[in-house]
Amino acid sequence: MIIFGTFVLLVSLTAWCSWAELTQKTLHDWILDSAGLWVQGLLIPLVQLTCLQTLYQQLLPHWQQGLALHPLIAFVLSFVAVDYLYYWNHRFLHSPWGWCAHQVHHTVSTMDVLGTSRNTLWSSFLIIYLWVHGLFIYLLEDPTAYVLGVSLTAALDLWRHSQFSPQPGSWLYHCLSGWLILPQDHGWHHQSAAQACNYGANFKLWDRLHGTWYQSDQWPLALGQPLPFSLWRQLLYPRATPQATCIQTHSLD
Repeated sequence: MIIFGTFVLLVSLTAWCSWAELTQKTLHDWILDSAGLWVQGLLIPLVQLTCLQTLYQQLLPHWQQGLALHPLIAFVLSFVAVDYLYYWNHRFLHSPWGWCAHQVHHTVSTMDVLGTSRNTLWSSFLIIYLWVHGLFIYLLEDPTAYVLGVSLTAALDLWRHSQFSPQPGSWLYHCLSGWLILPQDHGWHHQSAAQACNYGANFKLWDRLHGTWYQSDQWPLALGQPLPFSLWRQLLYPRATPQATCIQTHSLD
């Protein structure tokens, strides 16, 4: 319900504030966004709760609901520890080996919640959330707190891809900007220039630790990297020469 409520709220605000921009989106972009939302919002959770649970029952038959963790520890595991794993997962997706599966996500030219899940259809299977969350839901005696962390991360992901960021100088900005990835922070990750930064999902800490953080109170001037591929290639197999098109990772001063 947290994820669905956040999605409805952000879509409603986007329609209210940016209706003209939405009407200018091409059919190509609408199909990419809709397909991505269907995969990440419906198919992936279904796979986690059915196929993966069956797989883990076969591989770990005696471990089902065998892990008892305090709710706070389970929440931190989901919201913090998995966030750090995702940081490195995201770095992999920007490497020459992973960029082929991730490049479609970087075709979004505006911060738009509808484009949160824009991706090649099978790329979600390369993201650790599917496998790690499915595993801990299987292992935990009571996964409620863990699932709460999953839901908050997903809600923040929707918000992070929206245009609704706290204004610099506001009390909310001062409360959040020191530790949480804000929409304008993620906007710099989606900038058009070939300079990768801000890989974190929830926390800025990981980028700061590993030299990939870029700080700015402003939005980048341009977003997105168009691809010379047809719609079907972008959905199914946008194979390119990753060494030529990949946004290379590097440390930022």
